[in-house]
Amino acid sequence: MVLQEQSEIPAIDNSRSTSMYPAARTLVSQIEGAGATPIFFLTRAHREGLLDFGLQDFQTMQFQIDIGYMRIAQELSALMAPVGYAWLLAQGQNSKLDLWQPDGSHPTEQGTYLAACVFYAVIFRQSPKGLTYQAGLTTETATFLQQIAGTAVLDNPTQWNLH
Repeated sequence: MVLQEQSEIPAIDNSRSTSMYPAARTLVSQIEGAGATPIFFLTRAHREGLLDFGLQDFQTMQFQIDIGYMRIAQELSALMAPVGYAWLLAQGQNSKLDLWQPDGSHPTEQGTYLAACVFYAVIFRQSPKGLTYQAGLTTETATFLQQIAGTAVLDNPTQWNLH
């Protein structure tokens, strides 16, 4: 079962401690009690960061989101799907990608496809590279996003509790 918090809460220490973490502890306990496996959806940051909280750009906000999810996932020994980390890798290698909608928060088809490839790599523990479904993207873009997702997940499996 996938758990996703609203993207700003894990980026803000006080919000994650008072809101996200107590809810996550309860939900993970219930999910595991039902015999299912929880997976934290490590979300992506806003394109422009979160200026009201001193997170001046995507990278700074993404770092805080990563910390927020990693702390609770490690505490609860839960899996993580590092979607935000994959976005960071993708942007670092190709800044011309169109991952965000104009609002700078929600994903485009490319961003959604990258997230799906990350989940594929986490669930099946194998690279999505070579998958034939491309969601209407060009072969070049789909292959690039598949490769990024595989790298993000499989090059750091213990970081995401995939042991």
